[in-house]
Amino acid sequence: MERQIRRLGVALMVLFVIAFAQVNYLQVFAADRIADDPANAQRQLIAEYKVDRGSILAADGTTVLASSRKSPGDLRFQRRYPHGELYAHETGFYSFVFGRTELEQAFNDFLAGDAPELLQQTLTDLILGRPKQGATIVTTLVPEIQEAAAAAAAAEAGDVAIAAIDPATGDVLALVSEPTYDPNLLASQDPKVVRDSWEVLNEDPDKPLLSRASDELFPPGSTFKLVTASAALENGFGPDSLWPNPNELDLPLTDATIENFGGSTCSGGSQITLADALRQSCNVVFGEVGLELGADALAEQAREYGFTAEPGEDLVPFDIPWTSGVFPAPETFAEREPAVAISAIGQQDVAANPLQMALVAAAIGNGGVEMQPRLVTEARDPTGQVIAEFAPQEFSQPLSAANAAALTQMMVGVVESGTGTAAQIPGVTVAGKTGTAQHGEGANPHAWFVSFAPAEAPEVAVAVIVLDGGSLSSEATGGQLAAPIARAVLEAALGV
Repeated sequence: MERQIRRLGVALMVLFVIAFAQVNYLQVFAADRIADDPANAQRQLIAEYKVDRGSILAADGTTVLASSRKSPGDLRFQRRYPHGELYAHETGFYSFVFGRTELEQAFNDFLAGDAPELLQQTLTDLILGRPKQGATIVTTLVPEIQEAAAAAAAAEAGDVAIAAIDPATGDVLALVSEPTYDPNLLASQDPKVVRDSWEVLNEDPDKPLLSRASDELFPPGSTFKLVTASAALENGFGPDSLWPNPNELDLPLTDATIENFGGSTCSGGSQITLADALRQSCNVVFGEVGLELGADALAEQAREYGFTAEPGEDLVPFDIPWTSGVFPAPETFAEREPAVAISAIGQQDVAANPLQMALVAAAIGNGGVEMQPRLVTEARDPTGQVIAEFAPQEFSQPLSAANAAALTQMMVGVVESGTGTAAQIPGVTVAGKTGTAQHGEGANPHAWFVSFAPAEAPEVAVAVIVLDGGSLSSEATGGQLAAPIARAVLEAALGV
């Protein structure tokens, strides 16, 4: 009897070892081969499209930006985007050929029903024999502001990108980029439609699949003077500090010079204040400020605002796909001192996008505290219960409260009597900064405007770029082109 039990035990042990080895072989050694098997890939795809994928909603909790509908055939559900191009760069697309992008990818675990918070719901769906259901995510996007921004951008002949955020929370209220695309074409279940659309979009030199508001980088021009002014304030140079005001700035170690816009001399005499230099956007003075502060101080200030040393370098795990601005590492200026002065006015190797510059403005308006950009506030299960919340997160404090207040007043001067008067709104105090950024030999300048309002208690910060001079070509300035667009977005956000 003992011998039989012993044999049975040995047999069971052998079977266990065989099963253990088989499982490990399948999951470790053969995993890649099995996953790459076309037959399995097709089965996985069919299984993925059996999920009733969760919706993406606007901030009001009712406006649907993306949803799933039943579809005939093996792919049981199809993704739909009711507003077409309007929110394409925020939702991204969900394609059975080309995968997922933007929020569809960043929050895929919730949308596909794979998040741990949905385990109970998934088990219930399995027991009841109904399709697996994903969670709904609620974004921070406000339809009225998004629509106003899109309309303002469409009214300008050139390509425009706009970002609007809430300074107190970092909530992204609107992101608009031209050109854009219709994600419904990529979500089609007709392979030819999907591939043809993909080919057209990728062959377009204007790169409509990329958001110029958050994905691409451009020289920020004089809007970067907000960062340089912040560094000056933080290093003891107040709004009333006096700076030489020549017609041009001779750069050290070179025959090159910096001139003001149009080659003019800023008004005010042989010396002017830092505040007046910002109001008039004096390149010469801010070049002097950059040389006085040095590369270390400028780079440190830029890092506090979220600029990285290299494109694509991550500072913090934001919940949205975003390319932060770039300000080179200080050591790269060691043998090129003139580059410090040029970088201080937002040229040379400095780069940003509207979302980055809206964060700069928002930090100034928020008492010197910069919040992380937030695009999703919560996730809800299929019954409507909130299963996850994403609270506002502080990123940094680039400025003291006192210096933020001082810089706010300097920006108010820009709009009241400086280069940004086109952004004035009756009854509302607007703080802003213009920018006209050179890029490439013979290319028309990019026109920028960065702002927030009301200046005394900001509810919204807006950054606008009009690419390649827009409708004004080589004569474009931020004050002429971008400021009126920003004003329209500010008015929509404030209900003016």
